[in-house]
Amino acid sequence: MKKRTVAAALMLAGLMAAPALAEDNKPPSAEQVAKWHQEEEDRLHNDFAYLNRYAADNEKLKPGSVQVVFMGDSITQLWVDKTPGFFTPGRVGRGISGQTTAQMLLRFRQDVIDLHPKVVHLMAGTNDLAQNWGPVSPQQLKNNIMSMVELAQKHGITVILAGIPPALDFKWHHGLDPAPKIAAHNAWLKDYAAQVGALFVDYKDVVGDGKGDFKPGLASDGVHPTEAGYVAMAPLADKVVKEALAKAK
Repeated sequence: MKKRTVAAALMLAGLMAAPALAEDNKPPSAEQVAKWHQEEEDRLHNDFAYLNRYAADNEKLKPGSVQVVFMGDSITQLWVDKTPGFFTPGRVGRGISGQTTAQMLLRFRQDVIDLHPKVVHLMAGTNDLAQNWGPVSPQQLKNNIMSMVELAQKHGITVILAGIPPALDFKWHHGLDPAPKIAAHNAWLKDYAAQVGALFVDYKDVVGDGKGDFKPGLASDGVHPTEAGYVAMAPLADKVVKEALAKAK
């Protein structure tokens, strides 16, 4: 029970990171924290994968209107929030703060396959390495990624695999030394993409400092890009999306 409580607390901390950041990094009030805590406690017991998060939005989409789904965690969610102009018609964001690849796999059919996109951009793994729901082995992380890729390709969706962005530490779970784990996973991800005919993009090439961290000013907390960080990522994202759409024809 103790381990489960600790894991839940870490998960809640990760989930609360994005709402706190959304307010220009102002510390949340005690009332906000209490509200978020209760909301997430309720949801995690009743909707583990948060299928309700985008259910109504998905229903409103017109058939054939989605070309690219950006699937991910808070890094993807904040991409929509901070630079909405990047999400031109045909692009939809389906990021949920704090989520692991296991949760994304559970909602992959609803939030990706059922939207019938040509392309899915999958950026995932930060919260697995942060152990939001307890330790995740490198192979378990790979297995979840492979399952989502196989599902997408089975339905004729071209896959873009994005490397896990830089991180030297997680503020909500210190001491995990994620940088070498990120480097190892991204190296595997690049090789795996080549093996299965997916595209690979690594945003560290434009936001990283070469030492496992973000360049100054491009991340607010060492994990989540600032608006400037997303602006720096956009040309690389546009390029790989264009390649994927050409491949999907």
